[in-house]
Amino acid sequence: MNKLLNKVVLITGASSGIGKATALEAGKQGAKLVLAARNMELLDKVVIELNAAGVEAVALRTDVSKEEDCRAFIEFAAQQHGRIDVLINNAGISMRALFDKTDLNVLKTIMDINFWGTVYCTKFALPYLLKSKGSVVGISSIAGYKGLPGRTGYSASKFAMQGLLESLRIENLRKGLHVLIACPGFTASNIRSTALAADGSSQGESPRDEKNMMSAEEVAHHLIVAIAKRKNSMVLTNQGKTTIWLNKLFPSLTDKLVFKHMSKEPGSPF
Repeated sequence: MNKLLNKVVLITGASSGIGKATALEAGKQGAKLVLAARNMELLDKVVIELNAAGVEAVALRTDVSKEEDCRAFIEFAAQQHGRIDVLINNAGISMRALFDKTDLNVLKTIMDINFWGTVYCTKFALPYLLKSKGSVVGISSIAGYKGLPGRTGYSASKFAMQGLLESLRIENLRKGLHVLIACPGFTASNIRSTALAADGSSQGESPRDEKNMMSAEEVAHHLIVAIAKRKNSMVLTNQGKTTIWLNKLFPSLTDKLVFKHMSKEPGSPF
């Protein structure tokens, strides 16, 4: 039997990329979806696509950096279905600039979305998730295991997210709550094209070759499997797994390797 059949699944940042792909994959598995994003025009298109495929899906415009938006999103989901089984904290934004050149508002914006968005949604959904013995998922990054140069704010937000979720898992070890920290690795999505530059403007064109990256659809498939199996963590790429392993054993060497790798990006800031 499909473990997501008739489960109420909430996804933030669901208008594109991994969020949209995960909504489509969860819908195929029989989930009832409640979706959130800032871009309501794109989000409505996702809902229409899901409904046309026979999937029960609704959406609410939500800016996860705002506490009241997150509260409203969770309450909306609870009103729609009376329960919450899975919360996927996917909404996120990146950056690309050296710390000494970066406006502090850039770091604040990234923390507000990536970290505080996860805090708010998880806090308000937790009573429902404890009741259903459900799942909290954080879409993190290898940047949450290893600080990446040129991504200080992004790495900080993912380290913070992972610390939050790991602590939450241990606090609720005897209450049946499942907590998954998922690190997809470099994925073909719009997160790099929407990344913030030093002054807070959008980076624009991605500095990386998206064609050779894992697709959002492939990430979504692995993510849904990890949720169904109630895994604690998910690291998808060999590059990511190797980075984590090397950093545990040879942190100074890993610093040099990461610097060398990231400096090869077109237009690298260092």
